[in-house]
Amino acid sequence: MTAVQSLTVLGATGSIGRSTLDVVARHPDRYRVHALTAFHRVADLAQLCQQFQPRHAVVPTQDAATQLRALLVASGTHTSVLVGEAALAQVAAEADTVMAAIVGAAGLLPTLAAVKAGRRVLLANKEALVMSGALFMRAVREHGATLLPIDSEHNAIFQCLPASHAQGLAAIGVDKLLLTASGGPFREFSLEQLRTVTPAQAVKHPNWSMGQKISVDSATLMNKGLEFIEACWLFAARPDQIEVVVHPQSVIHSMVCYADGSVLAQMGQPDMRTPIAHALAWPERIKSGVPALDFATLSSLTFSAPDLARFPCLRLAQEAMAAGGTHPAILNAANEVAVAAFLAGELDFLGIPRVIEQVLREIPVSDGEELATILAADEAARLLASTLITQHMSQPGEG
Repeated sequence: MTAVQSLTVLGATGSIGRSTLDVVARHPDRYRVHALTAFHRVADLAQLCQQFQPRHAVVPTQDAATQLRALLVASGTHTSVLVGEAALAQVAAEADTVMAAIVGAAGLLPTLAAVKAGRRVLLANKEALVMSGALFMRAVREHGATLLPIDSEHNAIFQCLPASHAQGLAAIGVDKLLLTASGGPFREFSLEQLRTVTPAQAVKHPNWSMGQKISVDSATLMNKGLEFIEACWLFAARPDQIEVVVHPQSVIHSMVCYADGSVLAQMGQPDMRTPIAHALAWPERIKSGVPALDFATLSSLTFSAPDLARFPCLRLAQEAMAAGGTHPAILNAANEVAVAAFLAGELDFLGIPRVIEQVLREIPVSDGEELATILAADEAARLLASTLITQHMSQPGEG
């Protein structure tokens, strides 16, 4: 009989967190929730605590903690409430398995804490690898952590590779990794149409149910750019060994091309519970709640190259990875600020890549081997991006 695993979910109220708990609820004999964390959805977190009865819940501020404690007392839930970044790191280090699903750079430190504790880390926070790939993967090796990818594309590649892929792709007979991209909601838009895209349009992904930030990243193809960087680190791949292909149907989640001409593809419904269930149970398999594909009803599957002229964010990410050092951390920070400004109505859609490109040009680049260096580059990039956006808003006829 499989031993019960304790589980911490970092980012429990987000899309990935909720999908994780949906799978966990189907297997009460396998998983016990140790801790749940959230940033601002306190009422949602209280409901999840009532349902899953974790030992701890973590929120960012004392005000949020006071609100959460009141809700827990009212419902008779005995979960202890912890506050702040140190508490995030604590609960990440305590559980057998950690779902790292905090969006953005905020997820880096608690995810690293889980890695340094030698835990089984289910990585949905792509920014941890984008910002600190060399440092992060070194910590995985040094501390004996198990790292399992949750992004549907990386999970698909993981399923199509042999267990020995850490030694490099050439050593296992792999020529190329093919990352699939849906192309987002604006795949067919002209540049003129892209100029007038609204936040409400950008957050409506045609295939996937996702949070606002990742939905905008998907629309700009920055999400695929971040996944490109992440794939280089996860699979010890050079940038020239990874190709992005647009596949609007989101049925094939990624592919691996072998030296003998074989191509292995992982297919499934566009539902994150599939990769989550795979990683939770690996190397076993469990029910996810997702129905299998019905091949009799599938329409045609199509593929095309991405248009880097209309969607330059993918090019910027590929160039940042090739340049190395703190380039990817700077790219990520500038993107987070630009996307937040777009969602707030302070920046137009095409302004997102403009801001990122200017920040990449102006911020000095370091080697990126130390955490302090990475965090300093992140802070500098955020400050410059915010300044550029403020200048953009103050120009006549803009904002």
